[in-house]
Amino acid sequence: MKHTPRKRFGQNFLQDQSIIRNIIECINPLPEQNFIEIGPGLAALTKPLIEKLSHLEVIELDRDIVNFLQETFTPQQLTIHQGDALKFDFTMNNKPIRVVGNLPYNISTPIMFYLSKFANIQNMVFMLQKEVVERICAKPNNRDYGKLTIMLQYKYKCRYLLDVPPESFYPAPKVDSAIVSLTPRTDYDWHQVDETKLNHVVSKAFSQRRKTISNSLKGLFSSEQLIEAGIDPLLRPENIELEKYISLSKLI
Repeated sequence: MKHTPRKRFGQNFLQDQSIIRNIIECINPLPEQNFIEIGPGLAALTKPLIEKLSHLEVIELDRDIVNFLQETFTPQQLTIHQGDALKFDFTMNNKPIRVVGNLPYNISTPIMFYLSKFANIQNMVFMLQKEVVERICAKPNNRDYGKLTIMLQYKYKCRYLLDVPPESFYPAPKVDSAIVSLTPRTDYDWHQVDETKLNHVVSKAFSQRRKTISNSLKGLFSSEQLIEAGIDPLLRPENIELEKYISLSKLI
C-alpha cells in the first residue's frame, strides 16, 4: 500500500525487517495470549504477530490504514477497532491482555498513564523516543531520573530492550527510538500506594530539580520530617530512591 505518512497522527512507519524480527523476539508472543496492538500502521509488526498468535486486535485512528488492514487480513485473523487509544476501554471483559505498539511520540506518555488504570493488562511493550525510554528506566543519581521514572516504576518493572535507529523508519524521524517493556510489579503491593499523593510529592520535588529536596518540598515537609524519613535534606530530588518518595507520600 502507498500511504503518505500523516504528520498530525505522528506517523513513522517501521520498515527494517531485521529490527522487526528483533522486536518480535523481544515481545515473545504466545498463541494463547490476548494481544492488542496500538497504531498498527502498515502492519510491520501486525503481520509477524498474527503469524505467532491465533488472533490479534488492533486500534487504529487513520481510516485509510483501517481500509488497508481490512483488505489485507481476514476477520478471523484481525479485529480492528477504529478510534483513539486514549478513549478505548481496555477492560476487555477483564480477560488478561498484553499491549504492544509503535506509539506516536506526541501522545506516548499520556497513553502509558491511561493504560496503567487497567488491572487486566499483564505486560506492555512499546517503541518510544529513546530519550523517553531512558527516563522511564533511569536509576537515582542520574539526570534522566525524574517524575516519569517514579510514576511508572512504582507500578511497573521497566526494562530497556532494544535501540531502533531512525533509518529503520519511513519517513526517518529526527530522533532515535527504543523498545521498552513494562510489567506490573509483584515484589510489593503497589495498590497500597496513593497515586494522587505520590504524584503531588514527586511533581513538587522535581518542579525545582536543581534545588535541594528540602527547598523543593518546602511547605510540604520540614527538614526534620525528611530526616525522620531517612532522607538527607541537602540531596537533590534525583538522588532520592523511589521507596523514599513512596514513604513521603504516606505522610501527607
